[in-house]
Amino acid sequence: MKNFLGSIGNRIFFLLLGGIVVAVFATNWLAGNERRNTLRELRFQHLADRVEQIVQAVDNIPPAQRPIVLQAASNFGFEARMVADMNDAIGPNASPSPSPSTSTSPLTEMLQARLGEDRKIAVQRESECPPLRTDDARAPRRDTCRVIYISLHDQALMRLRLHQPGEPPALRARAGPGGPASLFGLQYILLFLVLIAMLAWLVARMATRPIRQLAQAASRLGSDIDHAPLAETGPTEIRQAAHAFNAMQARIRRQIQHRTHMLAAITHDLQTPLTRMRLRLEKVSDPGLQQKLIDDLGVMHGMVREGLDLARSMDSSEKIQALDIDSLLDSVCADAADAGQDVALQGSTRAFVMAQPGALRRCLTNLIDNACKYGKSARVSIALEQQKIAIRIRDQGPGIPESELEAVFEPFYRLEASRSRDTGGTGLGLTIALNIAENHHGQLRLRNLAEGGLEVLLELPPMTPARNR
Repeated sequence: MKNFLGSIGNRIFFLLLGGIVVAVFATNWLAGNERRNTLRELRFQHLADRVEQIVQAVDNIPPAQRPIVLQAASNFGFEARMVADMNDAIGPNASPSPSPSTSTSPLTEMLQARLGEDRKIAVQRESECPPLRTDDARAPRRDTCRVIYISLHDQALMRLRLHQPGEPPALRARAGPGGPASLFGLQYILLFLVLIAMLAWLVARMATRPIRQLAQAASRLGSDIDHAPLAETGPTEIRQAAHAFNAMQARIRRQIQHRTHMLAAITHDLQTPLTRMRLRLEKVSDPGLQQKLIDDLGVMHGMVREGLDLARSMDSSEKIQALDIDSLLDSVCADAADAGQDVALQGSTRAFVMAQPGALRRCLTNLIDNACKYGKSARVSIALEQQKIAIRIRDQGPGIPESELEAVFEPFYRLEASRSRDTGGTGLGLTIALNIAENHHGQLRLRNLAEGGLEVLLELPPMTPARNR
């Protein structure tokens, strides 16, 4: 779970999804409260209209005729009669009678505003209401009703019991758990969450796609400095990031080219004075001094030659083409054997690689020469391992201390025991081989063998899976 949330895309997805869901539920809750308040206000207005009508009708007739008019009120959905005080005929389900001076319910405020501030008004609520007429005992009992006491203009007190209309069928069905409306509401919520999740996923993908492209371009830059630049498209921030990355790639490419050209120019220009020095050494009369000077000059020639090889190993201008790796390795081993080196080859892959022929040959030659020079022999094997071409070169030398297995790849790094000037080493052979391997998207590793000697492992990606010839 920690790794899953470590992705910025997944974090954006969950943040968007959670934020939208919380916002929707909060909005729905506020809208529901507002809807309930509006419905409550409409019902109070309906009750206030009915009360106002009956009060105006009764207020303008003589007191003796009022009971006759109020007796017919049950036909209009409410019960009305004249009472002596507010405690008269209070039902067992009615709430305590509020004081007329302290009652501040919304219905009371509406009636006070419509009928006048001089009237005494009190409102009670009953949890269950009996039928309006005694002959209608089978009629369903209402959920609630309002008992209202109102003083008329002559200070007479009238008691009204108004039966509130029940909730709409849709609201009653929604309230019941497991009903069709509740199931429909659950399906609606699930559909809403699915749509919101899809939207959040698309937004997260759009937000992280430029970051993934930038990471891929940075990874490609490490193995191919001449890779095509990023497309500078999209939003302003993405275009600015792509432009900065392309500018960085161009600067790195120029710096590498300048360094490579400078190294190549220095090493190339040194060959001319070295050649003149060798010609002049022929005129030295002292044979011992002459031989020492010639040996030193040979070392300098070797360093210049490997300097040129190092410059070429960092140059990717050579054309890449498909190579039969078995044939190339067999040719390198045959050339080494013809030169008198103890080299043996076994195995085959029947695979091809996309490579620079000259550079890859130089890499293999350096590795085999190192094995023969410092380990007396080279036992070369090639095989396909885990979809990679694995070339192993083993020698019978003393090996390399574990702490220096990585350091030997540094330029001009020499081990005192094996890579001294007496043996002709300059410390550039493995550096050149590593540069070439990385330019071909490969890996070069060293390890000491348990039975003695050093193993060099060169792994290259095949162009296609192994095929039979």
